[in-house]
Amino acid sequence: MIAKVTVLSILLLLLSAVSSSAEDVKVTVQGVTSIANTDDNFVCATIDWWPINKCDYNQCPWGKSGVLNLDLKNKILSNAIKAFQPLRIRIGGSLQDQVLYKVGNSAKKCPHFKLRKDGLFGFSKGCLSMNRWDEINDLFNQTGAVMTFGLNALIGRKKSKTDDTLWEGDWNAQNARDLMKYTISKGYKIESYELGNELCASGVSAKVSAEQYAKDIVALKNLVREMYPDATTQPKVLGPAGFFDKQWFNTFLEKSGQDVVDGLTHHIYNLGPGNDPELINRIQDPYYLDQIAQTYKDISETVKEFGPWSGAWVGEAGGAFNSGGKYVSHTFADGFWFLDQLGMTSTFNHKVFCRQALIGGNYALLNTTTFIPNPDYYGSLLWHRLMGKNVLATTQNASPYLRAYSHCSKEKPGITVLLINLSNSTSFDVSVINDMNLYPSQEQTQDSQGEKPREEYHLTPEGGNIQSDVVLLNGTPLKLTNSLDIPSMEPKLADRFSPITVAPHSIVFATLRDFKAPACA
Repeated sequence: MIAKVTVLSILLLLLSAVSSSAEDVKVTVQGVTSIANTDDNFVCATIDWWPINKCDYNQCPWGKSGVLNLDLKNKILSNAIKAFQPLRIRIGGSLQDQVLYKVGNSAKKCPHFKLRKDGLFGFSKGCLSMNRWDEINDLFNQTGAVMTFGLNALIGRKKSKTDDTLWEGDWNAQNARDLMKYTISKGYKIESYELGNELCASGVSAKVSAEQYAKDIVALKNLVREMYPDATTQPKVLGPAGFFDKQWFNTFLEKSGQDVVDGLTHHIYNLGPGNDPELINRIQDPYYLDQIAQTYKDISETVKEFGPWSGAWVGEAGGAFNSGGKYVSHTFADGFWFLDQLGMTSTFNHKVFCRQALIGGNYALLNTTTFIPNPDYYGSLLWHRLMGKNVLATTQNASPYLRAYSHCSKEKPGITVLLINLSNSTSFDVSVINDMNLYPSQEQTQDSQGEKPREEYHLTPEGGNIQSDVVLLNGTPLKLTNSLDIPSMEPKLADRFSPITVAPHSIVFATLRDFKAPACA
């Protein structure tokens, strides 16, 4: 009997060891040529217009985080933006097509957003005063943030008599002109203007035809060229800021013509509604995460065929729509989706990825009430600091639960590899292989030349709980300093000959300074 118990115990121990053992993985990086390029400021965050009474699923998670009521003097907010040096911020969202600018003669009243059943998204029109515009630009100037500003694209239009979501007629640019004139007189810098929000294809609450929108984006481009005649400082023009529909986007680019659209912006909410109980499982499912890849491929092909002068941007992405998931979108687990999306979109030649939101809703990078950074804030900051603009082809020979991406390092020399382990039980010992050849059939060698140690940043959740709001860097919780500054994020130095160990449910950035990649020279 004792012998049977002993044998059983040994078998259980062996099974346990197998289930938790590390799997050896070879990640191959083709460093001869890059496969895509991002903008220098690829990581972007949004500030939305939602008022305090924006509610979903019997919760109101926006608080005072909207453009009109956000505490712009909050020290944590300022420090969080400054840390990126610079952070691209897109001001826009669902209510932007109901915002009037209190400047010039076209906006005589300055109403507040109010709940209204027959209004777009359930709200009445709102207003941006020039005093508030001054305050916003003061924050951007002090922090060095790069601004993308979303303009109201419905001014001048009327609802169709035959389709209650279709808006017809030309865009009236006068209010936008007055805002630009004031902005220029104050010396404020706008990096790009975007026309409207989610008006393309079938729209969300309203829509505009591709032909009409193309006509209006040309009008915006002409306005920008007139107001900003110096081509070296002229803001970019972006659109259509909505969900991808191949026919609509193709028509829009064809009709608008060459050198009009600088950034083709589209939105991504591929995890479903924020109240879906399957949200936590989808975020860990590699097969589900891969489904959006076709969209990224399609839009990159649309740009190549119909608008090679422009570039694809993810203009807004929150993962789960309707303000995100209350118990998921602000936690460590969301990084599995978020960082994987950054990696995936960059391989499909996207220039910018704007996370919804910097603050507000359940998916914010900063806590809506305390402003304390959530885990995805630190993940995005590491990406911004470590991953350069040149994207390298990266493959691995193991589990789909290990996600692998690599770029030339932002600070030369070398490359930085991003490894995401979606598995809750398997760790991976990763050897990075340098494919120095243009032809994959030729020999590949492990890159072990040089003497510089590998720089590793291991992100794990506090207590092993992936639904924690606290993230650990190399075993130490990332918390604000006593002066409310963003903490320093130093790497762990590792022997360049040893594999990179990626623990279950962890995320690793690893910089290999001695990796010989001609594409990064």
